[in-house]
Amino acid sequence: MSTPASSINESNDPPFARPTMQDVANAAGVSLKTVSRVVNNEPRVDDRTRERVHQAIAQLGFRRNDIARSLRQGQASSTIGLIIEDIANPFYSSIARGLERVAQKYNYMLIISNSEENALRERELVNALLSRRVEGLCIVPAGSDHSYLSAELRMGTPFIFLDRPPMQLQTDTIVLDNRGGTRQAIKHLLSYGHRRIAVIQGDPRVYTGAERIAGYYETLAEHGIPCDETLIYSNCDDARQAQQATHTLMNLPQPPSAIFSTSNRISIAVLRALRSYTFQPAFVGFDDFDLADMLPVPVTVIAHDPAEMGARAGEILFARLAGSNVPVQQTIVPTQLIVRGSGELRPSQA
Repeated sequence: MSTPASSINESNDPPFARPTMQDVANAAGVSLKTVSRVVNNEPRVDDRTRERVHQAIAQLGFRRNDIARSLRQGQASSTIGLIIEDIANPFYSSIARGLERVAQKYNYMLIISNSEENALRERELVNALLSRRVEGLCIVPAGSDHSYLSAELRMGTPFIFLDRPPMQLQTDTIVLDNRGGTRQAIKHLLSYGHRRIAVIQGDPRVYTGAERIAGYYETLAEHGIPCDETLIYSNCDDARQAQQATHTLMNLPQPPSAIFSTSNRISIAVLRALRSYTFQPAFVGFDDFDLADMLPVPVTVIAHDPAEMGARAGEILFARLAGSNVPVQQTIVPTQLIVRGSGELRPSQA
């Protein structure tokens, strides 16, 4: 007969304490030092005693706390940290996967934390991870001043910044070719005859946003096309804002014949809003996303490999941990135009 759930929940029995090395020693009938030698795979323990200790470990469910042990002994923790904006965003989860693969190759554990684009939380997470003796950190920065890391950097902790460079700190950085990718997108739309090209973007003050809108302005200027500021909508990272911007643009007396989106999340929101219109502008988005090639009109994108970005960060980080003293470097990850159909509509077709 099974025990009713209510009797389990209402029990006043205290929770079982996690078994300690002393508990293992008592169960095996040996000294604490003997257990320590077995756990750390040290010599000078006969086979019968070693087997008895292993049986006690299995019976009690003992598990060594490697992080606590390393902190007590001042040893390295064999862990690295990654601070990103939001693991739910496929861009950041791909970065994490790429970095984790490299960490596994070096037998390191990766600890991932989300800053939620909050500078204060980013700093709190950095301090929390450093207090746990991570040996290095990869950071997608949210803050605007990283000088607080200078002392830790001088003491030998490597920091790799991803997607955006740090502010007030000289350290290794890996970024996308944001400006070049945008130039490629706008040139592509221009080549199909578009002159009224709208942009729906996030925060233009963030490094990636600033670089992408700069690429837009530069490309129009190079082709002698005046920039119509009424076609540019900023701070549209929220889906509702991106959709509202799309509706506003599509209801202009002269709507744009093409739209460029600066991120995958914005692209999805824009495409959702465009479903309610018969008139469909040409569309190119920065960042690929799932099912972009499966839509009725497959989406032309500026693609890149965020997993490769994470992997490169990992290799640089572990080179620094191994003692590399090459000058601080900025690595630019290339982008690629993937032509699928939405960006190839001409103004007469749109």
